[in-house]
Amino acid sequence: MKDADFKNLLQGIREAGSYLRGNKKAAARVDRIDPCSITAIRTKLHLSQTELSTAFGISLATLRNWEQGRRQPTGAARVLLRVAAKHPKAVLEAVR
Repeated sequence: MKDADFKNLLQGIREAGSYLRGNKKAAARVDRIDPCSITAIRTKLHLSQTELSTAFGISLATLRNWEQGRRQPTGAARVLLRVAAKHPKAVLEAVR
Protein backbone atom coordinates (compact mmCIF):
# COMPACT_ATOMS: atom_id res chain seq x y z
CA MET A 1 0.00 0.00 0.00
CA LYS A 2 1.28 3.43 -0.88
CA ASP A 3 2.14 5.76 1.98
CA ALA A 4 -0.41 8.38 0.88
CA ASP A 5 -3.18 5.76 0.68
CA PHE A 6 -2.28 4.48 4.14
CA LYS A 7 -2.38 8.01 5.57
CA ASN A 8 -5.82 8.61 4.03
CA LEU A 9 -7.08 5.32 5.43
CA LEU A 10 -5.67 6.09 8.86
CA GLN A 11 -7.26 9.56 8.80
CA GLY A 12 -10.63 8.00 7.94
CA ILE A 13 -10.31 5.55 10.83
CA ARG A 14 -9.48 8.38 13.21
CA GLU A 15 -12.47 10.42 12.02
CA ALA A 16 -14.76 7.40 12.41
CA GLY A 17 -13.48 6.85 15.95
CA SER A 18 -14.01 10.50 16.79
CA TYR A 19 -17.55 10.30 15.45
CA LEU A 20 -18.27 7.14 17.48
CA ARG A 21 -17.03 8.82 20.64
CA GLY A 22 -19.39 11.74 19.97
CA ASN A 23 -16.63 14.27 19.37
CA LYS A 24 -17.45 14.97 15.76
CA LYS A 25 -20.55 15.10 13.60
CA ALA A 26 -20.70 12.92 10.52
CA ALA A 27 -19.89 14.67 7.28
CA ALA A 28 -22.40 12.73 5.21
CA ARG A 29 -23.20 13.81 1.71
CA VAL A 30 -26.87 13.59 0.84
CA ASP A 31 -27.64 13.45 -2.85
CA ARG A 32 -31.32 14.09 -3.47
CA ILE A 33 -33.25 14.81 -6.61
CA ASP A 34 -36.15 17.23 -6.30
CA PRO A 35 -39.45 15.56 -7.30
CA CYS A 36 -40.28 18.54 -9.51
CA SER A 37 -37.06 17.98 -11.44
CA ILE A 38 -38.01 14.36 -12.13
CA THR A 39 -41.24 15.56 -13.68
CA ALA A 40 -39.32 18.24 -15.59
CA ILE A 41 -36.87 15.64 -16.92
CA ARG A 42 -39.75 13.44 -18.08
CA THR A 43 -41.40 16.43 -19.74
CA LYS A 44 -38.12 17.38 -21.42
CA LEU A 45 -37.93 13.85 -22.84
CA HIS A 46 -41.55 14.19 -24.10
CA LEU A 47 -42.53 10.93 -22.37
CA SER A 48 -45.58 10.02 -20.34
CA GLN A 49 -45.16 8.36 -16.97
CA THR A 50 -45.89 5.00 -18.55
CA GLU A 51 -43.40 5.54 -21.37
CA LEU A 52 -40.63 6.68 -19.02
CA SER A 53 -41.16 3.82 -16.59
CA THR A 54 -41.03 1.32 -19.46
CA ALA A 55 -37.94 2.95 -21.00
CA PHE A 56 -36.07 3.04 -17.68
CA GLY A 57 -37.19 -0.44 -16.66
CA ILE A 58 -38.94 0.64 -13.48
CA SER A 59 -42.50 0.21 -12.31
CA LEU A 60 -45.02 2.96 -12.90
CA ALA A 61 -45.67 3.06 -9.15
CA THR A 62 -41.97 3.71 -8.49
CA LEU A 63 -41.92 6.64 -10.91
CA ARG A 64 -45.07 8.08 -9.35
CA ASN A 65 -43.52 7.76 -5.89
CA TRP A 66 -40.45 9.66 -7.11
CA GLU A 67 -42.53 12.41 -8.68
CA GLN A 68 -44.68 12.77 -5.57
CA GLY A 69 -41.64 12.89 -3.28
CA ARG A 70 -42.48 9.73 -1.33
CA ARG A 71 -39.31 7.98 -2.49
CA GLN A 72 -35.97 8.92 -4.03
CA PRO A 73 -34.32 7.29 -7.03
CA THR A 74 -31.11 5.47 -6.13
CA GLY A 75 -28.14 3.95 -7.88
CA ALA A 76 -28.26 3.67 -11.65
CA ALA A 77 -31.71 5.26 -11.89
CA ARG A 78 -30.45 8.43 -10.19
CA VAL A 79 -27.46 8.57 -12.52
CA LEU A 80 -29.64 8.00 -15.58
CA LEU A 81 -31.97 10.81 -14.49
CA ARG A 82 -29.02 13.17 -14.08
CA VAL A 83 -27.71 12.26 -17.53
CA ALA A 84 -31.21 12.68 -18.99
CA ALA A 85 -31.39 16.18 -17.52
CA LYS A 86 -28.18 17.21 -19.27
CA HIS A 87 -28.27 15.07 -22.42
CA PRO A 88 -31.88 14.14 -23.20
CA LYS A 89 -31.20 13.14 -26.81
CA ALA A 90 -28.50 10.67 -25.80
CA VAL A 91 -30.77 9.05 -23.22
CA LEU A 92 -33.65 8.80 -25.68
CA GLU A 93 -31.37 7.11 -28.22
CA ALA A 94 -30.14 4.68 -25.59
CA VAL A 95 -33.53 3.66 -24.20
CA ARG A 96 -35.52 3.41 -27.41
